[in-house]
Amino acid sequence: MVNKKVWLITGAGRGMGVEIAKAAMAAGFNVIATGRNTDKVTNVLGNSENLLVVKLDITSTVDAGNAVKAGIAKFGSIDVLVNNAASFNAGYFEELSMEEIESQLSTSLYGPMKVTRAVLPTMRKQGSGHIISISSTAGLVGYEFCSAYAASKFAVEGWMESLRAEVEPFGIRTTIVNPGFFRTELLTEESTKYAGKTITDYDERRAQQMAFWKGANGQQPGDPAKLAKALLTIAAKEKPPLRFLAGEDAVHTAEQVSETLKSEAEAYKELSSSLAHD
Repeated sequence: MVNKKVWLITGAGRGMGVEIAKAAMAAGFNVIATGRNTDKVTNVLGNSENLLVVKLDITSTVDAGNAVKAGIAKFGSIDVLVNNAASFNAGYFEELSMEEIESQLSTSLYGPMKVTRAVLPTMRKQGSGHIISISSTAGLVGYEFCSAYAASKFAVEGWMESLRAEVEPFGIRTTIVNPGFFRTELLTEESTKYAGKTITDYDERRAQQMAFWKGANGQQPGDPAKLAKALLTIAAKEKPPLRFLAGEDAVHTAEQVSETLKSEAEAYKELSSSLAHD
């Protein structure tokens, strides 16, 4: 009997997580589908021999440990971890409270860290594994009204790039995924929260930003089902990419970032190179 790979997917009750779980199951893999509301996960994914639904609030270290234990007990291993669960605390930095900023970091940075810490001992023991963390184009460039979200995603980038060097000697691969605009539930009221505080000087721009983000919901060009299949392709490679730019808009953003870095390096190259001790 061929040993089936086991995928653990966070945020599998809606949005992109549902499509990733469905694609993995359709490919014949065993899936540990997690979410804060297990009934919701079961409702969208159904029941199957190769599916285990587990409660997981990614901000809870206890939940993370329990989810991994349950998955190991059911399937015996965890081969692919997809850190997918997400939230969006939108607002101008000065209007966001520290509690709102910390909430964003708790979900988008500390959450994936907690789940990954729970999975790593198993992958080290196996001598194999693949950690896929869903970042964003906001992990490549900062956007107005997205300071907390971008801060969390830039942090994910630094963490994952550093983690790669630490775990590769154990046969564990890592991939950062930078999606552009995909038609998920990230911009719904369930996932997006706006700053509770308002400052008059920001009123006009805030109104424009909120109109944009609310209007973008359901109009994003990216297809989550196609991204899910792309992740299966990536996970099947012996040497998966360190970074995957998901969507034409993500590729364009990366190209712009690359050009900006290059031009700024050139503009101050002489001054930058003059700072060593004589």
